[in-house]
Amino acid sequence: MDFQKVVRRRRMVRSYDPDRPVAPEVRDLILSNALHAPSAGFSQGWAFLVIEEPQDRARFWRRTTDPDGVPDAWLRGMQTAPLLIVCLSHKDAYLDRYARPDKGWADRDEARWPVPYWDIDTGFAAMLMMLTVVDQELASCFFGVPPAQIPGVLEEFGVPDGYTPVGVVSVGYGVADRRSGSLKAGRKPLSDVVHMGHWGEHHAS
Repeated sequence: MDFQKVVRRRRMVRSYDPDRPVAPEVRDLILSNALHAPSAGFSQGWAFLVIEEPQDRARFWRRTTDPDGVPDAWLRGMQTAPLLIVCLSHKDAYLDRYARPDKGWADRDEARWPVPYWDIDTGFAAMLMMLTVVDQELASCFFGVPPAQIPGVLEEFGVPDGYTPVGVVSVGYGVADRRSGSLKAGRKPLSDVVHMGHWGEHHAS
């Protein structure tokens, strides 16, 4: 698919055809493309937990939702996704990498980092997944795990210490769903968000 079309067609899809699984070769392409994301120092401090068997997906949703609650429209739609990819960042991989001689730091002090690049780079990988999904004419959504539920998810799936779920990419064949009401605001024009050389010097629309 033309790249500009891929970018423009990317959106958050929250409902899928539960009877159409993602082919293994497509799943593997999505994951392989994620590995081409940039990472500081080529640290590659990410990992991806693939959840696609029905019983495993049920375990994930059981661990991330209120067992006594009534599923809302969002949850009912998301539970139809045949593939979930939990994107995990690994901070220690970055601290270790930058403590090596070629990087010039003699310690693993986290304060040296202006922002958590381990989370940012994992987010880059998730975006490459989502663009690949569009190119393969499937649909996806990126969503977070509620903070209080993170320990339970890690325990349920045997994730070792040191890995943090940055978000989850759901993948499948999209069906008609309710568009987010937030979209009514429309995309901001370049002139609102781009500052040319100095704050306040706006890009001409």
